Amino acid sequence: QVQLVESGGGLVQAGGSLRLSCALSGSRFSRYAMGWYRQAPGKQRELVAAITISGSTNYADSVKGRFTISRDDVKNTVYLQMNSLEPEDTAVYYCNAKRLYSGIETWGQGTQVTVSS
Repeated sequence: QVQLVESGGGLVQAGGSLRLSCALSGSRFSRYAMGWYRQAPGKQRELVAAITISGSTNYADSVKGRFTISRDDVKNTVYLQMNSLEPEDTAVYYCNAKRLYSGIETWGQGTQVTVSS
């Protein structure tokens, strides 16, 4: 059974940085495209950043130039480096894994990121 465990959330002042981590267990990490989503109170969950199996990335317009997604296939972990954080980035951040070929998705439990002004 595939499991995702996120870490790295917390409270930070505007302009600060955080790095989120998401470790995958129970399957071969290299078979999954990975993504980070977020959901703010009263809003729909939205894609923040994604990285394919080959390492190609894409970002929401609101985070381009500030956030960087990366993956380590040895550590079975995907990261989200968040710089120049803004209060609007406050949300619960969720890790997502999409299995190659089947498209089956797995979600992490979420980690809270709060940016104070």
